[in-house]
Amino acid sequence: MDIHNFKKTILREYDIRGIIDEDLNSIDALYLGKAFATLLKKQKFKNVVVGYDGRISSINFEKELVKGLSSKGINVYKIGLVPTPLLYFTMYSKKYDSGIMITGSHNPSNYNGFKMLLKNKSIVGKDILDLARISSKGIFVNDKKAKIKKILIKNKYLSFLKNSSNIKKNIKVAWDPGNGSSGEVVSKLIKKIKGKHFIINGKIDGNFPSHHPDPTVPKNLKQLINLVKKKKCDLGFAFDGDGDRLGVVDNKGRIIFADKIVAFLARDVLLNNPNSKIILDIKSSQVVFNEIKKLNGNPIFWKTGHSLIKKKMKETKAIFAGEMSGHIFFADKYYGFDDAIYASIRFLNLYCDSDNSLSKLFDSMEKSYNTPELRFNSTETEKFLIVKKLKNILKKENKKFIDIDGVRYSNNYGWWLVRASNTQNIIVARCEANNQENLKKIKLNLKNSLRKCNFITPKF
Repeated sequence: MDIHNFKKTILREYDIRGIIDEDLNSIDALYLGKAFATLLKKQKFKNVVVGYDGRISSINFEKELVKGLSSKGINVYKIGLVPTPLLYFTMYSKKYDSGIMITGSHNPSNYNGFKMLLKNKSIVGKDILDLARISSKGIFVNDKKAKIKKILIKNKYLSFLKNSSNIKKNIKVAWDPGNGSSGEVVSKLIKKIKGKHFIINGKIDGNFPSHHPDPTVPKNLKQLINLVKKKKCDLGFAFDGDGDRLGVVDNKGRIIFADKIVAFLARDVLLNNPNSKIILDIKSSQVVFNEIKKLNGNPIFWKTGHSLIKKKMKETKAIFAGEMSGHIFFADKYYGFDDAIYASIRFLNLYCDSDNSLSKLFDSMEKSYNTPELRFNSTETEKFLIVKKLKNILKKENKKFIDIDGVRYSNNYGWWLVRASNTQNIIVARCEANNQENLKKIKLNLKNSLRKCNFITPKF
């Protein structure tokens, strides 16, 4: 019987992802193709667009994935080495039924994985487990030949980005694709838009020789910060390994964290769409929530995870969203998926509407003081148990909290969040307050609350 068991460790909440030759291999790509084709056939879908990032293992994964998909009668449209947003753009603009992007995203070079979506939904959680079940039981649809076709769409995407650009002043911008799959697109784009542009790490290299491909980690932005200062740039942009996470540095070389980027971009969205719903992930600053309300927006906290955010946007008909990981989603003039390259263009357009430096624009926002994301080692069972205990304790103490994704407790001077990681055996936490003294109080409150759950945190 034709069956294959995926290792449980690669079945994540938002995608399939693992370490090459440890828990993820090319045979997984083959059987994922067969299982995904079976899922498509059951829903009367006929085709899929497939792209891959610049990792060393991606080309072979694409070969096996396409073999599996096409063997079950699903027509495959291959777009080659691209950033993830270009795959989404292809699927929506060409109106294909589904898409699979082979990418390790922001993970180190020895990782790879698969991001999957249908035209009417993201593939998350239970859907991923269903794919694994189809493969483990061998309940595939019958073999049937299908066509495999290469298509060229990068130029159409580049034209769209150029036409979306409205840079009104002479600006200097630094760019760092981090040797990720956005390198080629960004390199060509900056030759088409106004301003003086400087790029580093634009060559696609799956070994990521310059730095780890995650712009949300400050040490990965050192080269960009140095470039901004050296060339006296107005700002700088960084991207992750597959181009769907955005990092921003201001003219002083200071990092602007993703939730503040969302608050800034909301000005543009709400100018033409007042009272619109905007989704923020649960880790976002209260300052961002308040800023959006001031702009006549309707902010909604939701679960962390790009696929979950996209799903919530469709449910609520929200036209904009963003999360702390740097995923930013526009649905006002775009398709509603996370595209860091498009977000950078929207950012430049908005920045050019002001006469102030970027540092002044962000300094004018309400001040807050917070911890970085705190990560406490735990176990698969304990991490969920701690969250459950916290909820019960706060209920008994008649304290208000949000529990859509972990526990977010607030009082008059700040808040803390505790949630179980969807991808690792850790407890994730964050604290924020309106001044440094109150931040100490919030941190102590968190420590004491966790102590009541018999969980002792390391020093933070």
